[in-house]
Parts: sequence; structure tokens; C-alpha cells
Amino acid sequence: MTISVRQVLQGKGSNVLTVSPDHSVLSALELMAKHDVGSVLVTEGERLAGIFTERDYARKVVLKGRTSAAAKIGELMTCNVLTVSPTQTIDDCMAIMTNNRIRHLPVVEKGQLIGIVTIGDAVKTVIEEQRQTINQLSSYISGDLAT
Repeated sequence: MTISVRQVLQGKGSNVLTVSPDHSVLSALELMAKHDVGSVLVTEGERLAGIFTERDYARKVVLKGRTSAAAKIGELMTCNVLTVSPTQTIDDCMAIMTNNRIRHLPVVEKGQLIGIVTIGDAVKTVIEEQRQTINQLSSYISGDLAT
């Protein structure tokens, strides 16, 4: 059984934290800390403009000696954001994340941002799929599965 991105969003919800490019890095970090997440999506109106992650902060603020209060998200965000559609599978997401060394994939449908899938969501889903498979195989082996 292959789980779709839509199914994952139905289970976890489609709440997405967003900021605008003119937000300060400090305000984005406060939002991320408040919600215990590693990224925020950057939007301009309804359009996905980028993503700002803990990695962006470490590499583009701290290592370059900038200050969080003065730096703007629009100056430091990752602009070329890889996205997935709700019809793609979690296996697709795992491959994209692994091949591109990223941990967050915004979900876009018909040009609209509808959620985000993280590496944690993907791992949790794979573990649950494996647990279900093991339970089914155990039932089959023990003869408990109705045929």
C-alpha cells in the first residue's frame, strides 16, 4: 500500500507557518521556536516565494556575521523551492528529500499552497506502513487472516 501526500496531510493537518519576505529573521526564528518547527514558508500574497530553514539561518546569518534583528527573510530565504503535489507518494517525497538533501517539501495543488511534508512525516509514514505489513504477514502466517 502506497500512502499519498494527501493522505499524510489528512492525518497531520495542513497548517503551514508562513512569513513574508520583509519579516526579520528574528521574528521568523521566534515563530519557528514557538511552534517547534525547523522551517517557515515565505509567501507573497498567495504565491510561494521561498522557504527559510534552520540551515539557512546557520549558513547565511550566523556564519556570515549578520544579525537576526536586522536581516530580512527575503535576503536569505531559499528561493528555488522544490514542491510536491498531493497525489505524489511518500516514497516520491523520500526520494526527493534524499536526492536533494532537504527536509521540507511544500505541497502545492493548482498553484495553491496546501501543506508541507517533512522528513519526520515521511519516516513516520514509512514506519507505520511497515508495522501494518508486519501485522498482516504475522496474521497470515498464524492463519488468523480470513481468505
